[in-house]
Amino acid sequence: MTTLLIKHIGLLATMDAERREIRDGALFARDGFIEHVGTTAEVLVHAAGADVVLDLHDHLVLPGLVNTHHHFYQTLTRAVPAAQDANLFNWLKTLYPIWARMTPEDIHLSTQTALAELALSGCTTASDHLYIFPNGSRLDDEILAARELGLRLHASRGSMSLGESQGGLPPDRVVEDEVTILRDSERLIEQYHDPNPGALTQVVLAPCSPFSVTPDLMRESARLARQHGVYLHTHLAETEDEEQFCLEKFGHRPVAFMESLEWVGPDVWFAHSVHVNDAEIDVYAHTGCGVAHCPSSNMRLASGIAPVLKMLAGGVKVGLGVDGSASNDGSHMLGEARQVMLLSRLGAGVSGASRSGSEAPPLMTARQALEIATCGGAAVLGRTDIGSLEVGKCADFFALDLNQLDFAGSLHDPLAAAVFCQPVKSAYTVVGGRFIVKDGQLTTVDLPMLVKKHNAAARRLIVGS
Repeated sequence: MTTLLIKHIGLLATMDAERREIRDGALFARDGFIEHVGTTAEVLVHAAGADVVLDLHDHLVLPGLVNTHHHFYQTLTRAVPAAQDANLFNWLKTLYPIWARMTPEDIHLSTQTALAELALSGCTTASDHLYIFPNGSRLDDEILAARELGLRLHASRGSMSLGESQGGLPPDRVVEDEVTILRDSERLIEQYHDPNPGALTQVVLAPCSPFSVTPDLMRESARLARQHGVYLHTHLAETEDEEQFCLEKFGHRPVAFMESLEWVGPDVWFAHSVHVNDAEIDVYAHTGCGVAHCPSSNMRLASGIAPVLKMLAGGVKVGLGVDGSASNDGSHMLGEARQVMLLSRLGAGVSGASRSGSEAPPLMTARQALEIATCGGAAVLGRTDIGSLEVGKCADFFALDLNQLDFAGSLHDPLAAAVFCQPVKSAYTVVGGRFIVKDGQLTTVDLPMLVKKHNAAARRLIVGS
């Protein structure tokens, strides 16, 4: 057994049901699970002789951030010139041929690059959506890379089966046969999915989008997922182009199309949901669907502003996602928490501008943004063992050093400062009691070597040789 004591925390934000914020806080964990949380005086009574002890008197400690939507492989194609100023469909068409050159080693490198960024930004659990498997690449390449780095991974077995010749968006050479997709999906569930509390790896079935798979694959993926008790994920209602595609091809708006395929329920979450109306938000709320909100990506690709405040008010589960590193160009979860707050306020200002004289719309607070990034994300992924710091949950947390320039003048409310001030890197990131980041440095990967190899792979992909 191993034990961990974190004491004299400047401010411990638990994100528990009472949203306790504890000055001079402490937590004690055994074998990766929290046994005591409270003030240092309260916890020390139970924590004599801990194997590892850390004093964080000048730090803010929060639950590990939960990233509900990403495409790790896209770290290899950031800021590609031809895709810098394109909307979603044109952006995809530009990048599909480049992604088709990827190898298994590229998947491994890009996974570790993305997870390194995430860990340094306070993230402890990430869901990745890998839907392209060229040149022998497999989801296994990502899963094994994540295990080496040490973050929790919800590995989504994505898929594309509807090529251009069948009326889909992706070129035929990057789509797969549907029998192969379903067979591999079942193999991955049986080999890697861990349903137990504290799981490091869970498998998700995730046909890519309405414009890249057939209705049959959506139905069969749902059947298979529910047979094995795993979650379902896809992109939905991201752009107006997608809405028009669904109306023309299927006779439904995207949400209604999902309903027709039995793709709604508490085991389903959708990425984006920018273009949804009030009735569709009600569908999400009543059926238990979750949403991965990706504010930076939605701005980068000019997709629009998702009605997040309406979703939250309606009882929809909302989590935060950085989305692909070619549509965000970074993987900073704390930065994304700031972005969700700011973008929601812009949306509130736009919607309120036409209501002259009416009461101002509510604004998202910094604490709400952090709730979305922690316990909100855990709810979206169906995890009851992460997202808050309380007895019985995983010892997943991160710490920010408050004694630095970025926080100068803000220590009257350090929790809000984590969102309002310029996003900083984590001083400590801990997953299940294991230090992934310590004193601001990654402990599980040689970062300079990783960056060197990653840049070489990116150059090879872009020049095509």
